Amino acid sequence: MTEPYVRPARSADLVSFAAALGDPAFLNDRFDRQLNNDGVLFLAWLDCRPAGEVYLWLEKAEEALIRWHLPRVPLITHLEVAPTLRNRGIGQALVEAAEQYLVENGRRKVALAVRTDNLHAARLYDRLEYQDWGHGEVTCYTQTTLPDGRVVREPERCHVLTKDLVPITPSPRSEARAIGAAQPW
Repeated sequence: MTEPYVRPARSADLVSFAAALGDPAFLNDRFDRQLNNDGVLFLAWLDCRPAGEVYLWLEKAEEALIRWHLPRVPLITHLEVAPTLRNRGIGQALVEAAEQYLVENGRRKVALAVRTDNLHAARLYDRLEYQDWGHGEVTCYTQTTLPDGRVVREPERCHVLTKDLVPITPSPRSEARAIGAAQPW
């Protein structure tokens, strides 16, 4: 099986990904945010075909509860894989690329929201070791651009999941001694 290839978006990518995944206004908006350093739009290819995308949101969370409980924590948003290319590791590759970007840029935690009825995505996040944040469900908003250009925002109930990206290692003890060593008293 061919491995997905993932990298941040370039302007030349947008037309082919809009044709493959739809919603060119969304992709253009996220690319503009990337240019302003507000996030990163990651794109995935499989066998030279546009296969999927995910956006790494680096701005304050739009949802008040997430802002309150997870201040300054980046969010993985809008993971999408072309329907004919699902179950080939593309979603995992996209999430891992976002995580790697965060680690390389000194970030230690990431969060995401998944619709309560999206069991397929929830299984992926469970395999990738995301944990429930412990503060209940949140109302998030999905954004869809209609053919006439109008943007529709619709509420959806979501679970918020987090992941520590860099394991926390305990500080060394100030009086380190070998186990079983005689005490100097």
